[in-house]
Amino acid sequence: MKHRHSLWLLIVVSLLISQKTGYCEESSAVVKHQGLVYAEVSGAGNEARSLQLDLFLPTTSEPPPLVVWIHGGGWRNGSRRNPKLMEVTENGYALASLSYRFSKEAIFPAQVHDCKAAIRWLRANANRYGYNAEWIAVAGSSAGGHLALLLGTSGDVTELEGEVGGDLKQSSSVQAVIDYFGPSDFVLRGKTQPERAYTNQSGSYALLGGKDGKVPEQMERLASPATYVSTDDPPLLIFHGTADKTVLLDQSDRMVELYDAVGLDVELITLEGAGHGGKRFFEGDSFQKAIHFLNAHRPD
Repeated sequence: MKHRHSLWLLIVVSLLISQKTGYCEESSAVVKHQGLVYAEVSGAGNEARSLQLDLFLPTTSEPPPLVVWIHGGGWRNGSRRNPKLMEVTENGYALASLSYRFSKEAIFPAQVHDCKAAIRWLRANANRYGYNAEWIAVAGSSAGGHLALLLGTSGDVTELEGEVGGDLKQSSSVQAVIDYFGPSDFVLRGKTQPERAYTNQSGSYALLGGKDGKVPEQMERLASPATYVSTDDPPLLIFHGTADKTVLLDQSDRMVELYDAVGLDVELITLEGAGHGGKRFFEGDSFQKAIHFLNAHRPD
């Protein structure tokens, strides 16, 4: 009985430690740190909750550069589990996949505040976990693509920085962005896709505080990556399907237009007949183009 009690106590202590520091699993190719807490925030009903990320590290001789994945789900659902770009770890990159608050917990700009907090935390803890955070690429799909774009264009925007997390002296800037069919300009979307922009068909309606079929234009501009494009923004790769009815192709065309206007590095890859998502975006030739983009812009 005494031994059984000791074993039970050991299990309880182990669970408590794992909840606080995350779970580490090591395989022959990748070391996984899951459930790492990067910030504590107020969730629904002002209840405190932890924001977590998962970290995947390839076994390399030098600290690998970092790619951060932001999941989609209309800013109202989705999961950091099973990130779409997991295979970057087979190409010499570390990968972090993060959670953020949904619109039912807090409206914009809480989501980008969370993402920036994750970037700062990842920089502060680079030596601890063994990756290179001087250069960080960020990628995301749909709502996650929007947040990835926003991280890229709002590096110098104070009101989008926020004070989430405990690493406020760290930079939240990113050095490369891959956007998979994310919205970039909510003002434009209100003109070309009002049936989504101003109804519950789209998660952006709740995200931006929509009410009675209207969204404040100030919020549309505040949340639009297009608002902040400037000459010091990072290189950008965009994937978008020509048959996407959820986020129209004009959202990606808009980013290309703005990047071209100030001479920035941008490429839009359209997938003929593709809708809003699907394996085609993350496998085969598309994945190789993403790796080529990362390799072209990573530090030597």
